[in-house]
Amino acid sequence: MGILVLVFIFISLTQHGDAHGPDSCKQGGGLCRVGSCVSGEYLAQFCFEPVILCCKNLSPATTES
Repeated sequence: MGILVLVFIFISLTQHGDAHGPDSCKQGGGLCRVGSCVSGEYLAQFCFEPVILCCKNLSPATTES
């Protein structure tokens, strides 16, 4: 019974319309975080809504030429 509940939760998280997944977050230059973004980051999207957030830096890294 416990395994069935875990499978249901996993399917629910992956099927949510606003959840883009960790691959999408990483490709966009973000990090998946649980709970909240750290100082200097903003919520860009959700990896798994509503618990795991995709956070990106407020200021993009600049490279000097």
